[in-house]
Amino acid sequence: MSRTGESRSAWAVWRLTRLVPLLVAAVSLALAAAVPRAPAEPAAPVVVVLRLDDTIQPISGEYLARGLDRAAEIHADAVLVKLNTPGGLLDTTREMVAHILDSPVPVIFFVAPSGSRAGSAGFFLLEAADIAAMAPGTNAGAAHPIIEGKTLDPILKQKLENDATAFLRSYVTVRKRNAAAAEDGVLNSKSYTEQEAQHLGLIDLVAPNDRALLDALDGRTVTRFHGGTATLHMRGATLIAVDPTLRERILDRLMDPNLAVLIFLIGALLIYLEFNTPGTIVPGALGMLLVLLALFSLNLLPVHYASVMLLIASAVLVLLEAKFGGHGVLAGAGILCLVLGTLTLIDGPIAELRVSPATAISVGVAFGLITFLLVRLAVRARRGKFRLGPEALIGELAVAQQAIHPPGHSPAGQVLVHGELWQAESSSPVPRGELVRVLAVKDLMLFVESAVSRG
Repeated sequence: MSRTGESRSAWAVWRLTRLVPLLVAAVSLALAAAVPRAPAEPAAPVVVVLRLDDTIQPISGEYLARGLDRAAEIHADAVLVKLNTPGGLLDTTREMVAHILDSPVPVIFFVAPSGSRAGSAGFFLLEAADIAAMAPGTNAGAAHPIIEGKTLDPILKQKLENDATAFLRSYVTVRKRNAAAAEDGVLNSKSYTEQEAQHLGLIDLVAPNDRALLDALDGRTVTRFHGGTATLHMRGATLIAVDPTLRERILDRLMDPNLAVLIFLIGALLIYLEFNTPGTIVPGALGMLLVLLALFSLNLLPVHYASVMLLIASAVLVLLEAKFGGHGVLAGAGILCLVLGTLTLIDGPIAELRVSPATAISVGVAFGLITFLLVRLAVRARRGKFRLGPEALIGELAVAQQAIHPPGHSPAGQVLVHGELWQAESSSPVPRGELVRVLAVKDLMLFVESAVSRG
């Protein structure tokens, strides 16, 4: 064979070896495409879980709005709100209902665990949800609107009731729930067990826990408030809890009227101490912080401004008692004003949003007495500042250690006062050993008079 033929054969073999891997890869891809693939596992549904376990007030409203926004942001399949509340403020309730009705994500309200309740404002929230559910051993209702501390005339009472029931009907009828039974919970303060609520068509179902509730809702189609429909896929859902932030937890605690009033009074007392002993800094700074925190929380609560006037009057009366003395009458009146002002300061619709009588009496009496004593000590201290040094001897009693003669006689007498010997003169002679009273001080000389009455 010629060299040219050998080289051509070698070239052909080299090209074939290069093509073999490519052919193998092509065959593998063709076989893989021909084999049917198993369907991909669907992603597990996501449910955002919130917990309303306190009174309904601006901080709980802020928390609910944040949780609904979070659910919309991650495209959650639903929002589950576990509810246990005695009620709260109607204005905040209206805002929360608006957030629920406008939520792009279906909202499920679940009164749980057993022993929980959806009282007053909580009943309005429960009925606003796309799905309303309750656990065994729970109750809901007693939603009659209340204005604390006021006796309403029949017309105003009727207006308040009509406004509340119209608000409830505006979404209960859209949710196709029993509007008559819902109105009964407002007008007659009816409260329903979970079985009664389900029988009357106020809730959709009863479930023992979260998982059982979600499993029971799997595949259910709900009609949204604005007319659309959504099919719930809840089985095996991933639960994502949205917890309150540190700010929300702190402010939620400050929504307790008893705590807010206590913080305010402690802060006011610390500020007074700073004014009384300027330069200590710490009491004033801490007191200002406490007062500002209390004012922030009180600003979010329904404050009764007539009670604020009572608190101002109590401060004025205590100051007058300390300054002028009133045999305790002014101080007693001031403490009474402090107790009454504290007791009626928060105009809340439920007991949990009002200052309790025990807190008002104990705190009012204690702080009234402490403030009175501190003010009295301060007034005495300020009066004593004008009688420091020799001036403080005026009016004090002394004992003549030597006979005392009128001015101009020599030698001058001596008296013992506060354990000290002083030169002394008197307008009339005073024998040795007699008790005298200091009338004036000039340089280092005392002018005295006899303190012994002469018949």
